[in-house]
Amino acid sequence: MQTIDMLDVKSPIVEAYRAIRTNIEYSNLDKKLKVILVTSTQQNEGKSTISSNLAISFSGLPNKKILLLDADFRNPSIHRIFEKSNSDGIMDVLKEEKNLEDVIYHLQDRLDFLTTGTIPPNPDEVLVTDKMKSFIDEIKQKYDYIFIDSPPIGIVSDATLLSQFSDGVIFVVSSGEVEIDFAKLAKEKLSNVNAKILGAVLNKYESNNSDYGYYYGQYYGEKKKKKMSSSKQKNKEFKRERDLNVGEV
Repeated sequence: MQTIDMLDVKSPIVEAYRAIRTNIEYSNLDKKLKVILVTSTQQNEGKSTISSNLAISFSGLPNKKILLLDADFRNPSIHRIFEKSNSDGIMDVLKEEKNLEDVIYHLQDRLDFLTTGTIPPNPDEVLVTDKMKSFIDEIKQKYDYIFIDSPPIGIVSDATLLSQFSDGVIFVVSSGEVEIDFAKLAKEKLSNVNAKILGAVLNKYESNNSDYGYYYGQYYGEKKKKKMSSSKQKNKEFKRERDLNVGEV
């Protein structure tokens, strides 16, 4: 898993994430988006890499402070992306064993990262506590954008619980690795709890476009889609209404 280098301004990957950033900023002008949840249907679809790169991209905005939050208490992985320890983090703050400032990693001038810390035996119960709500309220006062990496919504209920703290959700779908019906069912779980879905990133999409390399993704704004009759059309549902290119992930 690799993160983007914002200093490489000519990179098509950097430009692609910058395009997603612009789309998110203007996706809802009537409501300020601050807390953005990133989830997927199943494991290994690239959501952790995408959430990390989005946080890096947003840190390029002037005068904006960004927090990347690993809330996958079942299988945390972002600490490995940035080669950091997961010994202390969110859970240690919730247990009042550590202060928030003691466990935050300062990755860049305007980009901070917070690991899960101690893995709890009952993550879903932790997410519905008053302490978790107070914790989210506290960090919202300190940051302009917060990206939350959550467990896959098609496997456990954690993402639906975390979506209640978020202003919008980005849904990652891995091309050729997840059944379309399974992805639609996962999306319905978010809709059932009234989560605001900002759009989807189609990840690991094979393309002959040399500008973006062999693997790249597509970003889809959340729009009303027409019903399709044939199975061939059904399989194209996540490949319609293309708004922006996403870089190699």
